[in-house]
Amino acid sequence: MNIIVAVDKNWAIGNNNSLLVSIPEDMKYFKDHTIGKVVVMGRKTLESFPGSKPLKQRENIVLSSDKNYNPSGVIAAHSMEELDDILSKYNSEDIYIIGGESIYRQFLDKCDVAHITRINYSYQADAYFPNLDEKKEWVITQSSDEHTYFDLEYVFLKYEKKVK
Repeated sequence: MNIIVAVDKNWAIGNNNSLLVSIPEDMKYFKDHTIGKVVVMGRKTLESFPGSKPLKQRENIVLSSDKNYNPSGVIAAHSMEELDDILSKYNSEDIYIIGGESIYRQFLDKCDVAHITRINYSYQADAYFPNLDEKKEWVITQSSDEHTYFDLEYVFLKYEKKVK
């Protein structure tokens, strides 16, 4: 499975249920990786999308402990066991974990690849992604050239879990 996320210098990912920044090239990167794939998210992530609508041209799966939560256009899972059962029907390489913080933390050990947009800036934040640079099992296998959006510098990184 894959994780895809944009992080700042401190591995922050959001504030008040919103992204820290919207960088058009990062949005394209996200779309290019996830179109036609399965995206897994928590309820708050879905509700942060425009109109709380699922992402088009993707199979949207939402994990929520609320048994009555069943928004249209998504597959709702109400436990990790139920979610694991749903995900078993898909090719693991086609599954992308897209947030938020608790979903990332629950799935990090189950993923083999992390697509990270690393923004060279520190934002005010209340949600964080685990720092992969501090985890010995994760190594950077690809790094893009540095990109700039206005005064923001960022790179696209691919981390992969070492085979044991």
